[in-house]
Amino acid sequence: MSAAPAVLDYEEPTAKTIAGVTGDWEMVIGMEVHAQVLSKSKLFSSASTQFGSAPNANVSLVDAAMPGMLPVINEFCIEQAVRTGLGIKAGINLRSVFDRKNYFYPDLPQGYQISQFKHPIVGEGEVLVDIGPGVARKVRIERIHLEQDAGKSIHDMDPEKSFVDLNRTGVALMEIVSRPDIRGPDEAAEFLRKLRTILRYLGTCDGNMQEGSMRADVNVSVCRPGDYERYRENDDFSHLGTRCEIKNMNSMRFIQQAIEFEARRQIAILEDGGEIDQETRLFDAKKVETRTMRSKEEAHDYRYFPDPDLLPLEIDQAWVDDIAAGLPELPDAKKARLVSEFGVTEYDAAVLISEPEHAAFFEAVAEGRDGKLAANWVINELFGRLNKEEKPIADSPIDATQLGGVVDLIGQGDISGKIAKDLFEILWSEGGDPAEIVEKRGMRQVTDLGAIEKAVDEVIAANPGQVEKAKAKPQLAGWFVGQVMKVTGGKANPQAVQQMVRDKLGVE
Repeated sequence: MSAAPAVLDYEEPTAKTIAGVTGDWEMVIGMEVHAQVLSKSKLFSSASTQFGSAPNANVSLVDAAMPGMLPVINEFCIEQAVRTGLGIKAGINLRSVFDRKNYFYPDLPQGYQISQFKHPIVGEGEVLVDIGPGVARKVRIERIHLEQDAGKSIHDMDPEKSFVDLNRTGVALMEIVSRPDIRGPDEAAEFLRKLRTILRYLGTCDGNMQEGSMRADVNVSVCRPGDYERYRENDDFSHLGTRCEIKNMNSMRFIQQAIEFEARRQIAILEDGGEIDQETRLFDAKKVETRTMRSKEEAHDYRYFPDPDLLPLEIDQAWVDDIAAGLPELPDAKKARLVSEFGVTEYDAAVLISEPEHAAFFEAVAEGRDGKLAANWVINELFGRLNKEEKPIADSPIDATQLGGVVDLIGQGDISGKIAKDLFEILWSEGGDPAEIVEKRGMRQVTDLGAIEKAVDEVIAANPGQVEKAKAKPQLAGWFVGQVMKVTGGKANPQAVQQMVRDKLGVE
């Protein structure tokens, strides 16, 4: 059984259509994702990247742009960018160039950003985005380039002054630029979610959006139905309308809300006879609206030129091949394998592979056991409880060995589903070995047909009125099953009880 999805290419859109006064409109969305490289030191200095350090504690002389200080490339950051490119099936450029991108950052002391422009380290790739059961869209990646992050301006510590924390200055970022292949708010959120999962599997970015290590700029435009197909035929962006960029989005939900608002804002302007100004906008989460930040810069506004302090970066194909050979199993491949190897549904597999730690936990539980039963207990019971208590899986009171023991006891018929839930609660609060707990506390399921028959006979004899009703309406036989389970303290085998009740009552 394969989990490989049917892939929609660009000429098979499933765009979200918005009804306007003058007719229907479609959204066209591209994204620029800034992913912080998972590295202990910065892109051009040895300063620490540790999150949460005291302000300006992680700042080297290079980061502070002291006179005479020269940048030195962090080889590990280069390796992480190459690994990311390989993970999205992208071409790796063996020669790339670092440029100076000139415009003012109040929190970037050198007065320019070291980035890449015409010659990025990673070329074209793709991400498959799940958009429905067994269906995915191919979103093209135009490029990935490396650049240094700016610092952080703080405006809420003093009514008259702003402060600057340079800890983030010089931290390595991968800017992952998609083509405008995304067709709606939900798809945009799913694209970012899928990309985040890939990066976490690769170990190149932790994807922590709350800490700012992954954020996205979202480009939104609207067009009439059919215009997108004309764009695809000749790669002519003029068919797509003027785009606006929404900066620094760090929440899937906010991205969806911002796209929905921005598309409707643009439609209202166009239908009123106006024109869309190409600009950069911010999203106000409280008002659920976008607002103007500044006019959109073009590449020439930044006055790019090769950084004179850095030679062109040249890497060997053999080095790239070694990195490729060490790549882990990635989400799409893992999902297909879980479906094939453990017999879980595609939906359950998608839930299980959403985080690398989740998939590893499930495989430890399911190894040598009923995969579907293991998935049910991992997803519904364990994940449900972790979500309720807002715990990461690393802090789970129940480990994979214990949960596997619960699955064994169910599979062997030693405990029923109800008893298993009681056992789960004991393990969650007290820990211990599942089999020993069942034995010591007398929780083993009653499978002795003689004992079950005795309990069934007693319940039937005590309720003659219900017997007549059940014979008239066979669906009422379930009442007797419940009573027998109550009498036996929930320990009787439910299937055996159900069959025996029906036999005794003579109903189907």
